[in-house]
Amino acid sequence: MTLEKKQEFTLKITQANKTQLITILYEMVMDYLDEAIDAFAVGTRDDAEKSIRNAQNCIDELIHSLNMEYELARNLHKIYIFSKKELSGAYATGNIHRVWKVKKNFESLHEAYVELEKYDESESIMDNTQKVYAGLTYGRYALNEDITAVSMNRGLMA
Repeated sequence: MTLEKKQEFTLKITQANKTQLITILYEMVMDYLDEAIDAFAVGTRDDAEKSIRNAQNCIDELIHSLNMEYELARNLHKIYIFSKKELSGAYATGNIHRVWKVKKNFESLHEAYVELEKYDESESIMDNTQKVYAGLTYGRYALNEDITAVSMNRGLMA
């Protein structure tokens, strides 16, 4: 994942509520799977392994976020475990179709959570984050971002 993409995800995470965090994790999984597919296509197994491992780490975060008291969580758990096994098998066999299958599942889950975001009106999880203002300023074709440091005490307040 490029540094720019990581910064984009970091900014999204600092401003997200619980539902949006799940959506962001789905997006991260899909990005890593795209990287794995590209790496398999050009024959760089080391890059594919790294991308698959990163996707599995994101899936681990999704597993840890489940509240197993609910049937939906138990069903999602099965999907996540299946996905991790498929990705392990994809790397072991070099089968790009297994990665595609997992990516399609996550695309469907992502669509569902994007729809759920419309109904979740809770505030972002992180308080005291930096304010980011983005817009076209002084540069004809460049997007400049300005981060205002209101306080050195920022982030998740425990």
